[in-house]
Amino acid sequence: MVTRTPYNGPRRKLVLALDVGTTFSGISFCILEPGQVPVIKGVTRFPAQEQVGGDSKIPTIIYYDQYGVVRAAGAEALKEGLEDMIEDEGWTKAEWFKLHLRPKSAANACAVMQKLSPLPRNMTVVDVFADFLRYLNKCAQTFIRETHANGDLLWKSVEKHIEFVLPHPNGWEGAQQAQLRNAAVRAGLVPDSNEGRSRVHFVTEGEASLHFCIQRGLTTEAMKNGDGILIVDAGGGTIDISAYGQTSTSAGLSFQEVAPAQCYFEGSIFVTNYARAFLSNLLKDSQFYDDVDYIARCFDKTTKLRFRNSGESQFIKFGSARDKDPGLGIRSGQLRLKGTDVAKFFKPSISCIIKCILEQRRSASKTISTVFLVGGFAASDWLLTQLKNSLEPKGINFSRPDGHVNKAVADGGVSFYIDHFVTARVAKFACGVDCSIPYIPADFEHRQRYHAMWRDAAGIDRIPSAFDTILPKDTQVEERTEFRRSYDYTRKAHGDLPNQISVDVLCYRGCSANPRWTDQETEMYTPLCTVVADTRQFKTTLGTPRPAADGSGWYYQMSFDVILNFGLTELTAQLCWEEDGMEIRSPAEVIYDCAL
Repeated sequence: MVTRTPYNGPRRKLVLALDVGTTFSGISFCILEPGQVPVIKGVTRFPAQEQVGGDSKIPTIIYYDQYGVVRAAGAEALKEGLEDMIEDEGWTKAEWFKLHLRPKSAANACAVMQKLSPLPRNMTVVDVFADFLRYLNKCAQTFIRETHANGDLLWKSVEKHIEFVLPHPNGWEGAQQAQLRNAAVRAGLVPDSNEGRSRVHFVTEGEASLHFCIQRGLTTEAMKNGDGILIVDAGGGTIDISAYGQTSTSAGLSFQEVAPAQCYFEGSIFVTNYARAFLSNLLKDSQFYDDVDYIARCFDKTTKLRFRNSGESQFIKFGSARDKDPGLGIRSGQLRLKGTDVAKFFKPSISCIIKCILEQRRSASKTISTVFLVGGFAASDWLLTQLKNSLEPKGINFSRPDGHVNKAVADGGVSFYIDHFVTARVAKFACGVDCSIPYIPADFEHRQRYHAMWRDAAGIDRIPSAFDTILPKDTQVEERTEFRRSYDYTRKAHGDLPNQISVDVLCYRGCSANPRWTDQETEMYTPLCTVVADTRQFKTTLGTPRPAADGSGWYYQMSFDVILNFGLTELTAQLCWEEDGMEIRSPAEVIYDCAL
């Protein structure tokens, strides 16, 4: 267990982690009181929820009416008797909407899209996220007000000082974080200001799960010989896998990523999708074909959860005693399936996890011998058994922590803000800039691009499409480490100089250890972000224009460094230059293309 020190902040504040999962969502929080030791708690009561307890989560579902107004959300969306109103008033259901935010560059992203229901008409994924975040925040507010002494006064004292933590899958990047922050603003969680936006924090689900395991003292034994550990967060939509090692620092407990975190769309909803496809084929010529979706939902809620033996028949209870078709294995409203068929529904997810664990183990900079399995899908005994059978002979031990593993991300999200155990992360891809570089005749690759050579205003021959790497792939990045590269900006001196400079940062997602040219493997280069900096102060240092080499006029040349910090859970940037021998820095805005 973690021993925390008393909070030393100047005033009371609230840390609120809103874990929007693909299928279920949860909330954890901590009220930080000056001089008191922080304690993480969970919201364990929601409107219309049947069960009240420490593992409380609600379905990630919203119903909208024909005018785009939210009519029901969470457990309220599953209340008995709601079906008639849904049908009569033409409500539209939004579920699994989280996956609509996935990066378009992610593996099998197109295949995932084909399996998702469309968003409600005239609504974006940011709109739906905003509505659900607003609902979760309201649930948290109600719970805290009702369960704490002087709850109304307590809430009023913190409502303008809430630090929101929004966990997200390992595979999400800056563009997805930007959309989530916009959703938080639109939901009214924070004002649309620099101060407000700074109160929205992000953490990967893998890192949040690590914090959950650390809280419970689970990592101590596994790491006593200097070994690393793997966190497998098996959720409804994604499988997030992260590898960590422990280091000793003067500040106390510290962890570092020892391999690039991975994310795959093979969560538990895809088990149900495979079951639905099987049922659709099985029942296509029967009277039960129109009930396939309902039968699949019954499978999802019961059969899938209790499946643990492929040698035994499995049953899906979906109807009454009058529902029968012996030829299809239906008796008394129950459909009988072979255990081996049900095992096939799980196989893609299990194979994906096994493959990824072995890949992480090979690439990690520390020996990995322990895997912690968390997340809602982790509750599957069949999943755990199959992973053990395949990987324990290879020296990998599995642990499924007690204590509501489906709340690992929400609790870990709060711990991330309070404890901040992870101090270094591994770059999942190379980052750099597409630029023109001086032509070198002796370089064969330069000569191949001679036809594209051009001469700048200073008279230097250049070739385009060079990839200048700022951060190499697989680099372990400390939080305070800066990555910087120097660039020149040359412009003819006609008209006013721009008041800002923008630099497009690219990702290289291929396999080359030394990517050099963006005109090769073009599909492997994707935009990461645009760094934009105010240059009005910079313009005063330019001095007088210089004569162009071709005598066509005059030009200015700006020399500056782009500074990027990748070590945090969000990218930060600065632009810097020299003035009178002193380094001047200008904060830069990082802008993402949210279509990525």
